[in-house]
Amino acid sequence: MQNFEYIRPYRDDEVAGVINRLAHDPALLRAAAAFFAPRLSRWAPWVARQLASRSIQRRTAGLDSVRAVQIWLAEYMARVIRDTIAELTVEGIEHLPADRPYLFLSNHRDIVMDSALLNYLLHGAGHRTARVAVGDNLLSERYAADLMRLNKSFVIERSASGSRALYKAVNRTSSYIRHSLEEGESVWIAQREGRAKDGFDRTDPALLKMLSLAYRKELGSFGELLTRLSLVPVSVSYELDPCDLRKAHELCSAERHGAYVKRAGEDLASMVDGITGYKGRVHFHVAPPLKAELADPEGMAATLDRIIVGGMRIFPTHVEAARRMGVKCADSEVEVLPRAMRAFEARLEACPEAERPYLLAGYGNLIRNRRTLGLD
Repeated sequence: MQNFEYIRPYRDDEVAGVINRLAHDPALLRAAAAFFAPRLSRWAPWVARQLASRSIQRRTAGLDSVRAVQIWLAEYMARVIRDTIAELTVEGIEHLPADRPYLFLSNHRDIVMDSALLNYLLHGAGHRTARVAVGDNLLSERYAADLMRLNKSFVIERSASGSRALYKAVNRTSSYIRHSLEEGESVWIAQREGRAKDGFDRTDPALLKMLSLAYRKELGSFGELLTRLSLVPVSVSYELDPCDLRKAHELCSAERHGAYVKRAGEDLASMVDGITGYKGRVHFHVAPPLKAELADPEGMAATLDRIIVGGMRIFPTHVEAARRMGVKCADSEVEVLPRAMRAFEARLEACPEAERPYLLAGYGNLIRNRRTLGLD
């Protein structure tokens, strides 16, 4: 039996203690005060932090289980959807029986919202919410790890160094995913490490090899993996990406200087932008569980790419960006949403000229990606 203590989500009996710790965590209180009361946090930081602590305690009073936390969060998620999404749609989820666990493998555009919105939709469709894989690079602050693990997230140990430690970490992740599925808990994981900042969604074969590790002693070949997993490809499409300017800056800087080093707190700022920023319309396509004879990880990755990219919705913002990149394409089948197009133009206007091609690529490459995969 693997030791999952470091990576697992919190249990019901741990919820009250973790919430109390969060209500007194100095780093969280500084971040909350700076976000909700920036002026007060500058002039009277101690007062702002005390008010933040009392607010957290008041808003979380009575939460004593993971389910209670998720129901409480669902109310906030409904508000986020109402305030930042013009229309949230989903297709395919109605074909999944709710009495069994699934391994949801999704493209990845937003740190928080990809999995949070899928869980919201699963909850609305009568499914149990999924446990969510989160890289430890996003959990440098203790409070970030606490918040994620309260909400059914488990940790992927990306910071392990050395081949032996790395193998142990990868094997632990694979074993925990199997453990979760066998407990009847669904799992969400991104198709590759990190978000697709350039608009090209691709599955990493190494991820599929990792998934197979926990079953390696029982499989005659890699192709038998799908007989053990209900692997469900998921496509998420955003009409507008609230982090598009950040992504364009990062990609441009990386190309100019050979690498991009994130500033302290940058991931947290991206999470906040992704949650609070206007997204236009958002669409999820949930495919049937993958059933195919695939001999190797590369073949499975190619199949998943076609399903995931094929399930993405082309919004007018994608078409407009592609045309400005010089790509000839037909109009989107989706009706133009004037507010979304105005927001798109405003973001282009706000983007430095040198970074604008990267911002356009984040939208327009969906169409180029489809053509590369022979989907158009």
